Amino acid sequence: MHIEKLSLFNFKNYEDVTLNFSEKVNCLVGVNGSGKTNILDAIYYLSLTKSAFNNIDSQNIRFGESIFSIKGNFKLENKTYEIVCAFQEGSKKTFKANKKDYEKLSEHVGRFPVVLIAPNDVDVIREGSEARRKFFDTILCQLDSSYLETLSKYNQYLRQRNSALKKFAFIGRVDYDLINTYDDQLLKLGKDIFLKRAAFIRGFLMLFQQHYIQISQGKEEVNIIYRSEWLQDDFVAQFKASIKKDLALERTSMGIHRDDYRLIISGKPIKKFASQGQQKTYLVALKMAHFDTIAGLKDFKPILLLDDIFDKLDDERIRKLMEMITGHQFGQVFITDARRDRTEQLLATFNLPAQIITLPLAK
Repeated sequence: MHIEKLSLFNFKNYEDVTLNFSEKVNCLVGVNGSGKTNILDAIYYLSLTKSAFNNIDSQNIRFGESIFSIKGNFKLENKTYEIVCAFQEGSKKTFKANKKDYEKLSEHVGRFPVVLIAPNDVDVIREGSEARRKFFDTILCQLDSSYLETLSKYNQYLRQRNSALKKFAFIGRVDYDLINTYDDQLLKLGKDIFLKRAAFIRGFLMLFQQHYIQISQGKEEVNIIYRSEWLQDDFVAQFKASIKKDLALERTSMGIHRDDYRLIISGKPIKKFASQGQQKTYLVALKMAHFDTIAGLKDFKPILLLDDIFDKLDDERIRKLMEMITGHQFGQVFITDARRDRTEQLLATFNLPAQIITLPLAK
């Protein structure tokens, strides 16, 4: 699978531009602020129906405008699919495949998967459990559309329950029948999400550990431990009994929205005990496992987006990554770099043919 052409209209810093791509390696070079990352984000948008960096659609519109659109032509199994995303302030975002509207955006997610490696990936390690849940949920949503739908429903009921808790605290009266209705839905949906997360992490962990060993040459042992309150035998009873606490806090204090993935290196939390080099290796191994998981299930390779990767990895890690690209372990690859000379030197060193696009684009 690859994207042949991308057209942007009023998307971020682009007024109106169309780009054609190589089905193998594409290098976007230019000074910082020239729009390299925005092109990667547009491809990500067409895959996951949202930005990788800003989930507020209106903030992705070019300054001074009120609408943006992204159009991409994807080639998959000798068929071409035209995917169009459009958003106008005050209206609902629309997605079309070959001029046909989706009834639900969840129907699109996973059809044209991408894997993005970007500087803000470090949030998975440095931030709280929400960042780690988002990372793994993004993979699961690309693998299983029913997971995305279940997760969306859970979050909807969670918002409604939390809103009811705030209202009851304000008026001093509780509608326990309404609370029980929300509880039944959260428990049912939460169990489904828990089971899929638990099953997924077992296979993902093996791939992740293999990649970490390959990149680090087996210097440390790594692990990912999935933590969920659903692992407790009496979780349902505890959840039901937490209503007094929830009313006091005005929020739901238990459930899969509190799940976490503990990232471990040499038996200790990576956030506190790993060097920057170890953290970078850990993140790249996570992304490579993400890539392999999708490729294994879909029977085709997702698009790989490498944003500013050469500035974030040392020479040895860059060498290993370039060897993987040269060895055709990936399909279509996009690489951004602020230094054209460095990109050209790496391509020459590894005898890797690539299309180089220099930004900003000429008017």
